[in-house]
Amino acid sequence: MGRVVIGMDPHKRSATIEVLDGGEQVLGGGRCGTDRDGYRQMLAPGRRYKDRVWAVEGCGGVGRPLAQRLVADGETVVDVPAKLSARARVFSTGNGRKTDATDAHSIAVVAVRTAGLQQVTQDEEHIALRLGRPAR
Repeated sequence: MGRVVIGMDPHKRSATIEVLDGGEQVLGGGRCGTDRDGYRQMLAPGRRYKDRVWAVEGCGGVGRPLAQRLVADGETVVDVPAKLSARARVFSTGNGRKTDATDAHSIAVVAVRTAGLQQVTQDEEHIALRLGRPAR
């Protein structure tokens, strides 16, 4: 199997993910908490695939903590701008209705279709404050 994209719609206490292959076929997904157990649960579907990339919306805002945890764990993460995922949602569903599942799908679709999304790197402030690695 080729590369898979794990689209993530992050929130303060939860994150919704969807796993897509290069042909935009849904391979899995779900909603998890952002605590230690939820984070482990969130990683499991993606780690089934060797060639994977995490697409997170809002890596400079609400998605930053989860994106930094993923990067600290050696995962490849790209930032999907909210404007792009909103456009993808409208065009794929024909309306602008938002749910966490449709957002995660739209984020993953944008990452599959868009070259040149910004890759997230380790934030030195998180490292200095010991926030870069999740508690184990």
